[in-house]
Amino acid sequence: MSTLEFCKRCLYSSSHPLGLILDQAGICSGCRIHEEKDLLNWEERWQKLEQLVAPYRNKGGNNYDCIVPVTGAQDSYYLVYLVKKRLGLNPLLVTYNKYFNTPLGIRNLANLRIRMNCDIIYQNINPISVKNIVRSTLRRFGSIYWPILAGQSVFPVQTAVRYQIPLIIWGAHQGLEQVGMFSHTHQVEMNRRYRKDHDLMGFEADDLLSIFDTLREEDIWQYRYPDDADLKQVGVRGIYLGNFVRWDPKAQHEQMIREYDYRSAAFSRTFDTYDFVDCFNYLDLHDLLKLYKHGYSKVTDHASREIRFGRLSRAQGLDLVKKFELNPLKYQDLFCDWLGVTPRSLHFLLDQHRNPQFWQQTEPGIWEFKGWSTYGKSAELESSETKDTCLFQANDSLEYTQAKKYITIGKGWP
Repeated sequence: MSTLEFCKRCLYSSSHPLGLILDQAGICSGCRIHEEKDLLNWEERWQKLEQLVAPYRNKGGNNYDCIVPVTGAQDSYYLVYLVKKRLGLNPLLVTYNKYFNTPLGIRNLANLRIRMNCDIIYQNINPISVKNIVRSTLRRFGSIYWPILAGQSVFPVQTAVRYQIPLIIWGAHQGLEQVGMFSHTHQVEMNRRYRKDHDLMGFEADDLLSIFDTLREEDIWQYRYPDDADLKQVGVRGIYLGNFVRWDPKAQHEQMIREYDYRSAAFSRTFDTYDFVDCFNYLDLHDLLKLYKHGYSKVTDHASREIRFGRLSRAQGLDLVKKFELNPLKYQDLFCDWLGVTPRSLHFLLDQHRNPQFWQQTEPGIWEFKGWSTYGKSAELESSETKDTCLFQANDSLEYTQAKKYITIGKGWP
């Protein structure tokens, strides 16, 4: 295994799939851009945001001011709060059905649209086509999440064109927050190229069609990005609120828990109880595939974020990574039942995507993880107790007695 270079502040390495640069001091570009959070004048940036959205207010009252993509988790509550309560816009919420829904996520989504008094559109793509795509992407490039990432990123754009609502408002930009791909001052906006290269792992919908595969046109057409002529005619643009607000997911979730009854739950593979409570698989099977392919998982993302905010030391973060990262899957049988495969077949496919840089097969069926072996060479590490400031609340649970199957269609909630 080639030697990895690790950031001396957080837990990311030079092999990060989004691309990461270490400076002469050994600090990564993500940590350097994070420093902007304490240097920029956020009041001025908010004023820039207000000026930016002003032309999009629908004064005639015959259409929405903007589109806001939401789920039953992540930054959806805070995003709608900023758009509806602080900016005073009238948003149309849109959500893509991922088919791995938890009852808690459906509850959170219903509560969001009711408490915020917003209209919402759901997209439910034929589940047979979704399963066909998952079988193909899992086999070909080790992803069960491609249709979800594709749908969540394209349905808002399709809706903008269809309803002629030019402004789409997203939360934080992943490339900026994790690896410092951009500065906040660049005010980067969503574009087709970033979606393909990073969200979709280099595969657009049409790239999935092949004479060596069973996917057909009827499976993938819903995932196509609108063409440039349609985008230009409507004037579609997608902005990120993380460029104008000091983004802090932990603090934001806790505000939404207090003010709007957002519900959270504990996971077996990370300490963060706020993110992705709407999905059985994101922090389970999808997370394990991330570990197999890239040598780290979501707990490293969470720990690195908390280190940057000063709520964890690097040693504490690494302790948490080691505690959670190799924990077994919890919802494997649920996924196998949904997709129609056996656990043995599933693990045969998963093993095909283990990166030899991080994994070594010691004997048939037995694998050794090597991803932690060089962390200690980057900085002195001393174990210590987690700081009280990094505690996360779990005020609900994913374990509902009625959740015997995936819930596919959302519903109202009292």
